[in-house]
Amino acid sequence: MLRDRKDAGKKLAAILEAHANENTLVLALPRGGVPVAFEIARRLKLPMDVFLVRKLGVPGHEELAFGAIASGGVRVLNREVMRDVPHARAVLEAVTAREMEELQRRSAVYRGAKPFPRLKGRDIILVDDGLATGATMRAALAALRLQGPRRITVALPVAEAGASAKLRKADAVVCLMQPEPFYSVGSWYRNFDQTSDAEVCALMHKLERYAQVAA
Repeated sequence: MLRDRKDAGKKLAAILEAHANENTLVLALPRGGVPVAFEIARRLKLPMDVFLVRKLGVPGHEELAFGAIASGGVRVLNREVMRDVPHARAVLEAVTAREMEELQRRSAVYRGAKPFPRLKGRDIILVDDGLATGATMRAALAALRLQGPRRITVALPVAEAGASAKLRKADAVVCLMQPEPFYSVGSWYRNFDQTSDAEVCALMHKLERYAQVAA
């Protein structure tokens, strides 16, 4: 069992040193991935940012997704779903506009006016607090690949084994636990309280202060 997300980040940091260098950037999937990523970035002395992903669900059938949008203005489409939905292009644009508004709102809350970092040629450690179905992580990986990073390492405290095996766009997956039976991500934390926007912002600001002191 993991005590909480902070404990998960400490444990991951201890085994991620081999994946870190001066070219490495830690990216967290908000909100739950941020406390985990914070500990990794702080302990390995790496820069960190958030990588926002929003699923583009088909109205009335949200389990189906046209694709996803992500930080950096990236949109990834599922062509098979597009073919099966009447008036797909018009519906897609409406859904994209709505989700883009929410993505931009969250980006403004978490990142302020800070420009999104250049990812081309960089080594990325992509962090979440756990993996169940893996849909969000797969969307994030697809979006990241379009921005040309050199290498992507997915870092997870706990994951369902079948879902983690589907992360084919990752160069490596570092996971503390893949329990069987899995149940849920929260089953493997003693404290799995929801991470708030305020906590995300506080951790981002704290990391900025650490970076300023180090400089």
